[in-house]
Amino acid sequence: MKKGYFGQWGGAFIPEVLHQTFAELNAAYEAARADASFWQEYVDLMANYSGRPTPLTFAENLSNQLGGARIYIKREDLNHTGAHKANNVMGQGLLVRRMGKKRVIAETGAGQHGVATATMAARFGFACTIYMGEEDVARQRPNVFWMEKLGATVIPVKDGSRTLKDAINEAFRDWVASMDTTHYVLGTACGPHPFPEMVAWFQSIIGQEARRQIIEQRGAMPDRVYACVGGGSNAMGIFQGFLDQSGVELVGVEAGGKGLDTGKHASRMLSDRAAAGVAQGYKTKFLQDSDGQMLDTHSISAGLDYVGISPILADLGEKGRVRFEAATDDEVLAALQLTMKTEGIIPALESSHAFAQAIKEAPTMSREQAIIINMSGRGDKDIFTIAHAFNDPSWKEFIIGRAEEYRTK
Repeated sequence: MKKGYFGQWGGAFIPEVLHQTFAELNAAYEAARADASFWQEYVDLMANYSGRPTPLTFAENLSNQLGGARIYIKREDLNHTGAHKANNVMGQGLLVRRMGKKRVIAETGAGQHGVATATMAARFGFACTIYMGEEDVARQRPNVFWMEKLGATVIPVKDGSRTLKDAINEAFRDWVASMDTTHYVLGTACGPHPFPEMVAWFQSIIGQEARRQIIEQRGAMPDRVYACVGGGSNAMGIFQGFLDQSGVELVGVEAGGKGLDTGKHASRMLSDRAAAGVAQGYKTKFLQDSDGQMLDTHSISAGLDYVGISPILADLGEKGRVRFEAATDDEVLAALQLTMKTEGIIPALESSHAFAQAIKEAPTMSREQAIIINMSGRGDKDIFTIAHAFNDPSWKEFIIGRAEEYRTK
């Protein structure tokens, strides 16, 4: 298979001006992969700075309430910065240091990758600029606040749909103009080679841990593993721990939004509006119209509304190794509420997509079976969106009071 391709998907469709930069990145990445001490340095860093390994929690109350398979939750919410994103950025930070560059840039949707990148930049002493769609800036204001306080410059992107795909475009424009001193810390397993493979490699720490943990706790492999899918980094992270186990079904859950028949969703693998395309440096399935123009997407979660999908997951889906489903906004909110009330755990809205599908399917399984849900992040960042969706009166009163307080000062 041609390097950088996964079946028919992937590649590196980049402008000539970036060829030398990508050659340098590929060389640094390949050297790191061949160096066992690099991975050990990475594992040690994640243990001492980020708190890995994250636990695999048996959700006893949720399992009993649903009455089917035993449910285990991989707790990436307990990773530093509150999500799986730190795994990738800290690994790339080590590469940036090897390459001798002094500035990093990144795109972010839900803000978790932005916070993680700003954290990594502070840890390693890099200058940092984050591009974020204007719509995502509005709905993820707490993460914007933390990025700025960590020392990053956050630039709202006002073009296009003002979401993740537009932030990626702006980050690439910056990189073309600053490649000698700057590394682009792409946040998901998408983009031109080597990013899909490299991001998946750093995220594989999730699956390595989960595999050991389920064997220790249960003495056997799980029957299914669920993960939400936007670009695909958290899904690739946990799926890699079980790809070689044909008896373990892998389930990727996309953003069903208002429903696949409404056009207001972000499902690339299930929608008839998705087709092969080349954009942002790689080939994958993109949501697009008959003229090949990228469609606007919708999800209650800012991190799952990307218009494309990892070329690795596109290939795994095409081969039938990963089954794809979609959870609607309403199903996601119901799953979030049930998980909070039964387990005292608050999944991010992105992660709640995986919970929603698992909650649908667990009761159809036997008590002898087990599933793992990858909880890619915690829901603190989503408080404004969740409180608004639940139409919480006390939250409204608080916001109105605080707004009035700001107006009078």
